[in-house]
Amino acid sequence: MGDAIGQMLASAVGIAISPLPLIAVILMLATPKGRANGMAFTAGWIVALAVLVTVVVLVGSGGDASHGDGGPGRWTYWLKLALGLVFLVLGAGQWRRRPREGQEAAPPGWMRAIDGFSPAKSAGLAAALAVANPKNLVLAIGGAVSIAASGASTGGKTVAAVLMVLVASLCTLLPLGTYLLGGSRSEAVLGEWRTWMARHNAAIMTTVLVVLGAKYVGDAISGLTR
Repeated sequence: MGDAIGQMLASAVGIAISPLPLIAVILMLATPKGRANGMAFTAGWIVALAVLVTVVVLVGSGGDASHGDGGPGRWTYWLKLALGLVFLVLGAGQWRRRPREGQEAAPPGWMRAIDGFSPAKSAGLAAALAVANPKNLVLAIGGAVSIAASGASTGGKTVAAVLMVLVASLCTLLPLGTYLLGGSRSEAVLGEWRTWMARHNAAIMTTVLVVLGAKYVGDAISGLTR
């Protein structure tokens, strides 16, 4: 189980520090339906991510992702190599699209329409950001494959999958918890988080994607050349 948790942790943290869902839930919490929309968004994010991780772990475990001796199946190394290259390409693209000095990134159109969102629409947006966003999708698949490829028991993989979803959902759980429990200071704190994440979005995601890309490619090469 320890191996499964260790292997997926980097991917889970990469999802957790994604700026878009954090900014989205903070914006929702500031609307007239803030409490309902924020809770719906967080629930939609967790459910969508849990379904994706569960499906990948089950498919990978059924597809001989790990050998009987506890070692990963050879195909998992090829998949990690492909995912690592995708990470590097996404990281390079993120860096090229970064705002230049003195410029501010234009917010997506859906951010300007958040005031009119219903709880159902908020949950739908969360599901889209969790599994339809290319960066989060690749990170989630990579982490889930790492769990499936580990030598952990079924119970161990289940625990690792649950932990992955919880860690990856901190980007929505922390703002919601701050809003519900932070009292009068929560608005100022959340505003500071939103501003900082929006300003450093490109640098954060470029770093995460390049580091994870290098790790996955390195792991794949190491495994394939044994």
